[in-house]
Amino acid sequence: MTKRQIPKVRDLAPLMQFKKPSLDFKKNRLAKAQTVYDLRRIAQRRTPKAPFDYTEGAAEAEISLGRARQAFEDIEFSPSILRDVSKVSTGWDVLGAPVAQPFGIAPTGFTRMMHTEGEIAGAHAAARHGIPFSLSTMGTTSIEDVKAANPLGRNWFQLYMWKDRDRSMALVERAAAAGFDTLLVTVDVPVAGARLRDKRNGFSIPPQLTLSTIANALPRPWWWYDFLTTEPLSFASLDRWSGTVGELLDSMFDPTVDFADLRWIRDQWPGKVVVKGIQSVDDAKKVAEIGVDGIVLSNHGGRQLDRAPIPFHLLPEVVREVGSEYEIHLDTGIMSGADVVAAVALGARFTLLGRAYLYGLMAGGEDGVDRMIEIVSGQVARTMRLLGVNSLEELEPRHVTQLTRLAPR
Repeated sequence: MTKRQIPKVRDLAPLMQFKKPSLDFKKNRLAKAQTVYDLRRIAQRRTPKAPFDYTEGAAEAEISLGRARQAFEDIEFSPSILRDVSKVSTGWDVLGAPVAQPFGIAPTGFTRMMHTEGEIAGAHAAARHGIPFSLSTMGTTSIEDVKAANPLGRNWFQLYMWKDRDRSMALVERAAAAGFDTLLVTVDVPVAGARLRDKRNGFSIPPQLTLSTIANALPRPWWWYDFLTTEPLSFASLDRWSGTVGELLDSMFDPTVDFADLRWIRDQWPGKVVVKGIQSVDDAKKVAEIGVDGIVLSNHGGRQLDRAPIPFHLLPEVVREVGSEYEIHLDTGIMSGADVVAAVALGARFTLLGRAYLYGLMAGGEDGVDRMIEIVSGQVARTMRLLGVNSLEELEPRHVTQLTRLAPR
């Protein structure tokens, strides 16, 4: 028989510790987020459907994005035990300069549509955490304002080559003059992908007030209050636009860009040049011959060609073929620090986070981006410790096995 007794007050007192209530509701909700997916859920509650779907969505049936995320889930880590991992270093040099983490903020378009703090929030957070910030050609903050927000940090400029070559290169000149150290030349957008969510939502720049958007806005008045009471949406690289996103992109992107153009761009830029959007070993080899500093294996977050190759699956072979010639970076599908560690173990020097960044931004502005970086940074360090490594240099392919779900017949 279990002997029972009435608890005494002095025994209960140590157990009854009540947390001091806080009226900082944003801080409270962000503190509860333990993963990027938690931030995504907060973002979805706080952001109208059209801008949230622009972030969340991908091309056509969104198969590419689903496969990219599944590829990271379909890995097996191989840890080593009984290692002293009391100290872990998560930084190293990327493109000739130090970074505090093996990930940075990817270039994203229309960012102030997701939250009015936009790119300034991302640049501030990147500066605090010692990681690069990338500004998109389709960004909603000027090159000069991003530099002012991150004056001492790593700023990268992402270039879409437009049909108007002079305007494209004027942006490149502005970025160089502002001290941006790296040019990301995106090469997988001869035309805009079919982003069906945007078409169904009638997503336009600026967003139009219709009966459906008004109904969707009612439970999210703070978003509309911010949007309507701050500076009107404008772009880093073009005048204000009135129309759908797809119409804007198709009016700008140049389907005639080729390898000769890439060589020419390389010669115009004084800093590092990285080519973003490589999706095959053959193209990686061709780009290597041009003499760039790095490539990003990417299928544009699944937003261009649906059923595109999975960048994480391409990584080991591309590293074997051209990894000694330049740095291999990776994006698409990365949602955790464990994903970042897996990519580094298989040979990636760096990774870029796009949707994860925007989920944090939508969840809480600059504080939300901070929280995203804290979450992913903590996951990177914890995964490294559990694998038994002290530094990124110690990560090797033996630490990661890509399990087979999809294989050619």
